[in-house]
Amino acid sequence: MTDATDVSTVRADAPGFRATARLLATAATAVDAPDLVLAVSRNGVRTVHTGGGSEPGPVPRERLAYELGSASKPYAGLLLARLVAEGRVRYEDRAADLLAPGLPVHPAVRRITLRHLLTHTSGLPGLPADFYPQAVPRWSTDPYGGYPADRVVRAFLRARPRHRPGTRWHYSNFAVSVLGHTLAAATGTPWEVLLHQRVLTPLGLTATRVRPGPEGADAVGHRRDGTPVPALDTGGFAAAGAVRATPLDLLSFLEAHLGGPEHRDPSLSAALADVTRPVLRRGLRHGHTHTLTWFHHPSPYGPVLFHAGATLGQQAFLGFRPGSGLAVAATATRRVHRADTFVATAYGLLTETH
Repeated sequence: MTDATDVSTVRADAPGFRATARLLATAATAVDAPDLVLAVSRNGVRTVHTGGGSEPGPVPRERLAYELGSASKPYAGLLLARLVAEGRVRYEDRAADLLAPGLPVHPAVRRITLRHLLTHTSGLPGLPADFYPQAVPRWSTDPYGGYPADRVVRAFLRARPRHRPGTRWHYSNFAVSVLGHTLAAATGTPWEVLLHQRVLTPLGLTATRVRPGPEGADAVGHRRDGTPVPALDTGGFAAAGAVRATPLDLLSFLEAHLGGPEHRDPSLSAALADVTRPVLRRGLRHGHTHTLTWFHHPSPYGPVLFHAGATLGQQAFLGFRPGSGLAVAATATRRVHRADTFVATAYGLLTETH
């Protein structure tokens, strides 16, 4: 794989910078993608490695916006936590009551709370049952764009959950999407506006958005064979996977979870603390731990919090170690496949780095 490499940092003379740069360059050799960015922040000092099998374009790879897919969910979670800290909603509010007060729904749907939706314990399937007939014919090009927001809400209100809410964990893009529409209904503010007002702008994330940017501003995804794919249209599933961000903005988002820089708004500080607390355990002997928004694993250097995501032609990984000042953001422009090494490589940087 040919590799165009650029390594940058806030302070090139910072202790450990050269070692981190070498570590990232070595890790990059394990990932095959047209564009690759591995970015690390250690106590606010950043090291960014860019490379890939294609020639870099006029915009540096670390300044392109990448599709996060499911790694968008921590943004939805932080928004919910902030609205709770502000007293605008509660985790135990029932989604159906906020979306359609008084409408008859299945008793299990009536019991689904905002917490259930965010923590994948609502009993809802991964996607609505009627999603697949319209999605399958265009599965590799645009499976979500034909399923708008009002259809997501209707599917929720007529749902028959598989399990009683709060009893089982089942990963659900459907549920987190419903959360987004519920918060919009509860606040009278469109999801995109709400996210910008309450999360992105306060954190200074000016290169993060939920729609494609101007021509040349976004990374282009690729299929496994290297064929470019169109920009993702999430349709009514925006809260579950619509966020796009540059790797530098991803580091800023993660650094906020690590406690810096200080935030003037107490509700945002409270929300950032809230989303890092473990709230449930699942699996064999309760071996898997989750916070409101992050997967939570042990490591030799303390707990790590992370989330990965993939779209039709891109991948993203976000992770950090509370108490250590370490954050890792990674992006790649090739569709995930069975033998893919991207997530394992990024995860290793988070868990195996002192």
